[in-house]
Amino acid sequence: MCRNKYFAAFQVIRQWIHKMKIVIINYGAGNIQSIKFAVERLGYSAVLSDDANEIKTADRVIFPGVGEASSAMKKLRNTGLDLLIPKLQQPVLGICLGMQLMCNSSEEGDTHGLGIFDIEVVRFSNKVKVPQIGWNQISDLKTALFKDIPENEYIYMVHSYYAPLCAATIAESDYGLRYSAALGKDNFYGVQFHPEKSSAIGEAILRNFLENKAQ
Repeated sequence: MCRNKYFAAFQVIRQWIHKMKIVIINYGAGNIQSIKFAVERLGYSAVLSDDANEIKTADRVIFPGVGEASSAMKKLRNTGLDLLIPKLQQPVLGICLGMQLMCNSSEEGDTHGLGIFDIEVVRFSNKVKVPQIGWNQISDLKTALFKDIPENEYIYMVHSYYAPLCAATIAESDYGLRYSAALGKDNFYGVQFHPEKSSAIGEAILRNFLENKAQ
């Protein structure tokens, strides 16, 4: 009897989780479909949208990005999303350029960012091959975003600019110097790498974001 009760409770929780409203912000900045497919592989569905009301009512918001920082910020301003995103109350995950745009600024195109993370994004020096493309390790993992993720696992990177280590750093990587592989503050999280291209480890990190409060 007790076992049946716990099983029923588990089924209710499972059904609630998989009915979560997940919105991927669609502002024309690339890699949106691949993230949507990654979410669907985990058994969820996701909506692609730039509608403010739909984004505000989501349970989880994913803020992707591939491309050039100043052009991406221009698209956000044209739709008013630059004002909306910093005010969101639910868990928000920025990916790659999305994470960089959540910072104060970026050297790329002398871009003023959303100011969620108090750090300036800068370009890798010419002492390393730019852009960094390929698999790299992450370490010093913090918050439930990296729950059950072992140290020094490999994830997939494609970027020329990076966020230096700062108070918001929740994961680090090394490419000629130590830098922020992930950032976290309140309900906002950002990863420099592409979880949707990072095999089982990337899927586990996405699952943590969707299923945990990531504190």
